[in-house]
Amino acid sequence: MLAIALMSSAMLIVPVMDIIAKYLSAYLPPPQITFGRFFFQFLICLVLAVGTGRLLKMRGHQPLLNYARGLLLATASLSFFIAVKYMSVATAISIFFVEPMILTIMAAVILKEPVGVRRISAIVVGLAGALIILRPNLAELGLVSLLPVFTAFVFACYLIINRIVPAQDDLLTIQFSAGLAGTVYLGTGLLIGTLAGFGEAAFVMPTLSQTGLLLIIGAISFLAHGLVVAAFQRGSASLLAPLQYLEIVSATLFGYLVFADFPDAMTWLGIALIIGSGLYITHRERLRRQEI
Repeated sequence: MLAIALMSSAMLIVPVMDIIAKYLSAYLPPPQITFGRFFFQFLICLVLAVGTGRLLKMRGHQPLLNYARGLLLATASLSFFIAVKYMSVATAISIFFVEPMILTIMAAVILKEPVGVRRISAIVVGLAGALIILRPNLAELGLVSLLPVFTAFVFACYLIINRIVPAQDDLLTIQFSAGLAGTVYLGTGLLIGTLAGFGEAAFVMPTLSQTGLLLIIGAISFLAHGLVVAAFQRGSASLLAPLQYLEIVSATLFGYLVFADFPDAMTWLGIALIIGSGLYITHRERLRRQEI
């Protein structure tokens, strides 16, 4: 029950970060918002590392791998924050949940994991659900509407790396490395965009309240990651994975309250197909691991 509570809490607060990012995108470019997320996440980790006397241990056992994970997470976050600038958070998150289907395909191709007819059918159904959601958005927004799919692909790459080389460092070290890598990577891009005068990637001086919201985004990122790790330390993946779809509930609620966005009937149909497919893939994965 504690694992379920921790995971549910994480999934309910993550969309708040996306809602804030969407709000800030009216004033700040998405690369700067994403930079703020990783900078403040890094700052929180730095304060904790100094406060606990662990700063010199933050290099960890897998520094290069941890930095690579951070770069993938930063790329995924940037892609998603650009997406929510132009589309509702609930819609973007719903499309993102094709990630289990992409991960299953990648695991079959890269890791040579067996994939039966049932999981292939679930993948097809899930992708059909994504197409239902994408159809009107693709017509209105163009290629921007595909950014949540790209986010799902990058995050699947992150998960594949974790399967190939499991993490050997503690949560604070991993978050510290991810925050540092994301800050340097996005900060460099922001600097280049500013010097080149590229408006969509040029630094804009934030107000005090906007800086506070960026700090909140970083804090939510740090907290949510910690809650997920704590949940998986106390409960099985097959128990907790389905709870990730609570993100859609939270995103829909906050999206409606803040922006008056609410998915239409066809979008809900697509969401239902994606969730159903994701749950079935999780179920088949659990059975496969039991057989192993």
